[in-house]
Amino acid sequence: MPFHGHSKKKIKIKMSNLKQNKYGNEKQALLTGYLLVVFGIFISFFFGFGIDGDAVFKLSRPRDTFVLPNLVVPASEYNILVSFVLIFLGSRIILRRMTSYSSLYLGAGLFLLVTCFLVWATAGKSFSLTGMMQATVIRATPIALAALAGILSERVAIINIGIEGMLLVGAFSGAVFGSLFGGVIGLIFAIMVGGLFGFLHALLVIKYRVDQIISGVAINILALGLTSFLTSSFLKTNPELNDAPIFRPIKIPFLSDIPVLGPTLFQQNFFVYGAIILVLTTTYYIFKTGVGLRLRAVGEHPKAADTLGVNVLSVRYINVTLAGMVAGFGGAWFTLGSVGRFDEAMTGGRGFIGLAAMIFGRWHPVGALMAALIFGFADSLQQKLAILRTPIPSEFLAMAPYIATIVFVAGLIGTARAPHAIGKPYIKE
Repeated sequence: MPFHGHSKKKIKIKMSNLKQNKYGNEKQALLTGYLLVVFGIFISFFFGFGIDGDAVFKLSRPRDTFVLPNLVVPASEYNILVSFVLIFLGSRIILRRMTSYSSLYLGAGLFLLVTCFLVWATAGKSFSLTGMMQATVIRATPIALAALAGILSERVAIINIGIEGMLLVGAFSGAVFGSLFGGVIGLIFAIMVGGLFGFLHALLVIKYRVDQIISGVAINILALGLTSFLTSSFLKTNPELNDAPIFRPIKIPFLSDIPVLGPTLFQQNFFVYGAIILVLTTTYYIFKTGVGLRLRAVGEHPKAADTLGVNVLSVRYINVTLAGMVAGFGGAWFTLGSVGRFDEAMTGGRGFIGLAAMIFGRWHPVGALMAALIFGFADSLQQKLAILRTPIPSEFLAMAPYIATIVFVAGLIGTARAPHAIGKPYIKE
């Protein structure tokens, strides 16, 4: 009899959860539908009417082996058509309560909104779409590396908001040691110094059980203060210490000649190729190896992992230090892969954007890379639009990557779940 009552209670709980999920899905579907309608109305009023000329998108450059014709889009007609499509789709979702694939519909709506904005900005002008895609990959690289560092750390249940500081010391080390000994040595030192700061974070939160958020903030403040002091004290009076060589783009034979795709993926510098390789190897390491299985066990249930003979503390030390090394490599991109010199606070919050990409990618390296490409697109968009001289103030254009971060983290993450034990110190019994 007690068992029967217990079963009834479980059934009631399950039915209650199903009702809550159904209500949540319907609410999300309605929100998606209304947003799509708003997008459609916004496009028709601001980007649809009163536009003269065609938007010309260049798919090739004069020096390319294979030259493709330009993509010509009638600006007003395209935007009005898209606005009607979005209004129709949004109305259909609202009326039919289409709960399936609401996030996919919203993502498609945002994509169409961006294309309409590009068409509006390019109306009567020409715009290199291939150059934009190439810039997107370049700008996404440090964000993807920061996201990878976050994944390596948070998969073992250590919150690491100190990635911004690790990027910064990596950039500084790359500039100084690159100026003294060359780019390769500078890169090695950037990785080592990033790993040192990763180990410092691990030491604080594992051995001394400092709050993980506070430790990350301390790492950021230490990195910012230290690099600012050394820059004003030494680099400004010794400019030869801040003149590092830059890794030049490497063309991969045959693949670099593919139209559009070749310049985008196969005419990049060492950091872009390194980021792609790290994404693939990290994915294999976490999900296809025994070490990765232990790593995930430590992040989900450290006590159970310890019972099975896994050294929880060692796994955490190793992976947080590796995260620092990856962040140091990402930091070197700013100096050795971009401008060849260090400027104060030059990372510009890319570590925090990387953490947003990590969450949006659901703690998976490939998902984080895809999210980083979205943020990289927003970052490169503000530069390209400045060239087109759009009437939007430059200050608003500079806000694009940060606005994208807020929008995607606040509205599109859905039911992303962090590792179960994240943020909790482990005390071995």
